[in-house]
Amino acid sequence: MSISEPQPTIGLTTISRTVASLAVGVVHSVERAVVGEGRMRTARGNAWEAVCADRARADQRAELNRLVAELTAARAAGRRAQREHQPVG
Repeated sequence: MSISEPQPTIGLTTISRTVASLAVGVVHSVERAVVGEGRMRTARGNAWEAVCADRARADQRAELNRLVAELTAARAAGRRAQREHQPVG
């Protein structure tokens, strides 16, 4: 009587992982061929772009806050001037 070990089978998840791995490899190779080695997107490049975008949004927000403060001050000054020039009844 001989006991045989079960043969490893290829399951659906193994095939899916293999296909995904091959797809990533193909995309990586195509990107390298199309845009060139020096212009490939990297995690560091993506992070730097995100930092720059955050800084730009912060600058825009600060500029908008400054404009709103100026408009609020001008409106308040206009109201004070209007009250000072009203005749007392």
